[in-house]
Amino acid sequence: MALYDYVTQEQLSGFDKYKYSAVDSNPLSIYVMHPFWNSVVKVLPTWIAPNLITFTGFMFLVLTFTMLSFFDFDFYASGKGYTHVPSLVWIAAGLFNFLAYTLDGVDGKQARRTNSSTPLGELFDHGLDSWACVFFVATVYSVFGRGDTGVSVVTLYYLLWVVLFSFILSHWEKYNTGILFLPWGYDISQVTISIVYFITALVGVETWYKPVIWNIYYRDFFTVMIVGCLFVVTLPMSLYNVFKAYRNNTLKHSSVYEALLPFFSPVVLFVLSTLWISFSPTDIVQRQPRIFYLMVGTAFSNVTCKLIVCQMSNTRCKPLSLLLLPMTAVVLLVISGTVQQSETLILYIWTAVVLFTHIHYGVSVVKQLSDHFNIYAFSLKKPNSD
Repeated sequence: MALYDYVTQEQLSGFDKYKYSAVDSNPLSIYVMHPFWNSVVKVLPTWIAPNLITFTGFMFLVLTFTMLSFFDFDFYASGKGYTHVPSLVWIAAGLFNFLAYTLDGVDGKQARRTNSSTPLGELFDHGLDSWACVFFVATVYSVFGRGDTGVSVVTLYYLLWVVLFSFILSHWEKYNTGILFLPWGYDISQVTISIVYFITALVGVETWYKPVIWNIYYRDFFTVMIVGCLFVVTLPMSLYNVFKAYRNNTLKHSSVYEALLPFFSPVVLFVLSTLWISFSPTDIVQRQPRIFYLMVGTAFSNVTCKLIVCQMSNTRCKPLSLLLLPMTAVVLLVISGTVQQSETLILYIWTAVVLFTHIHYGVSVVKQLSDHFNIYAFSLKKPNSD
């Protein structure tokens, strides 16, 4: 795979000066998860690289997504009259999700324990986190499915965007304040998802068919939890943190335009993908929901990773990601109706392009930063010849 220099010299210089700054105020994280992660990291061998822990946790999510894709590709399996996902699969999903969450909490502690913390490790961690959003959202959807007691694929599309928007808010905060305020919703959602998988394994998906009270189903709580985490917790806290930085005169970007730059590409991506499902000649999101979610989530991760590079290197965020230019052409071609018979094929091809582009970008950035930090470390150790 050919590599490309995606990180500019200005950004490389910015990484050399970068210092990690984060605030975690979630009681669940502080009083429950961190003590647990501290116990876990003590039993890990010191030779295990933190980035390997990060990647392993991410691959557990990919494995869960792949496993549920096999048993429930179209999200019908949990509906009445369909062959349900085996209980052992739900047990595996619960274990894999909790392992992924645990490893995501342990990797940074392992880095500090082995004195191997680097900006590359943080970028690798947060970059994979941005991609993980689509995997755990699409996977937990199989619990309820798209039947009468489930959630429609269009509704889940918008719920996916609620999760994606919640994620980018934290990095928008850091882009403007220099501090990463870890969102409360993440810890709550990960623990809840793991518990739901285990409950489903024990009692079956039929449990979710029954109303909890009156005509309110469990799927309604699922929807309220996702939307509520954004509008009741994440968004107000993000706005408060940015306002506090403004009041203390510590904002990194003084103009509203510069402060809002990180939102431009995600908004364009949202508009393009929404236009596609709204004017699709073959109602593509009904026919291929899993692939469409994967395409959107991967494109979002690519956009977000570029923001993370900018925030960590203290450089200006570009208004538009180049990936969105060919996507615009694809969407216009599809909604024009001229390729109606090939829309599914076009979706698969474009999803493959997005996946390849994002993986190429990630490998290239990791390679470029690794080489840079190795040269930088060597220059610090090299004796002065003067």
